[in-house]
Amino acid sequence: MSFTFLQLNSVEEMLPNLELLQLLSPKLTPKLYEANLMLMIPNGYAQIVVKDGKNIVAVSGYWILAKLYCGKYLEIDNFIVHPTYQGNGIGADILQWLDSKAKQEKCKVMMLDAYLENHQAHQFYKKHGFEAKGFHFIKKLA
Repeated sequence: MSFTFLQLNSVEEMLPNLELLQLLSPKLTPKLYEANLMLMIPNGYAQIVVKDGKNIVAVSGYWILAKLYCGKYLEIDNFIVHPTYQGNGIGADILQWLDSKAKQEKCKVMMLDAYLENHQAHQFYKKHGFEAKGFHFIKKLA
């Protein structure tokens, strides 16, 4: 198989990725996806996608940000490989692309959140050098 990697920076480029992202976030509607992208992109959000011909088979969002405790970092957001394509090394290739991007941007670390029940993701990230360092707490507001 021959895959193409593309960096996406605009709402228009990212809209076709909704169906794949809905595997992670089933409640994500087209309207909400577009509205959120319009908020996120001006703050540095981008996506990397992998295509097999015309089919989008994997996507990962990412941000380049900074925090006081670690300095500049790359945050991985909404990383998914279509189930049909899992086990072909695409996820590892995306992480390698993101790692190179982080180094190019002179980031100190890469980080991400993974749902507690997503044990498959935990094992995948551990295999690729990530360590679980804490909890992500959420308080829903009215």
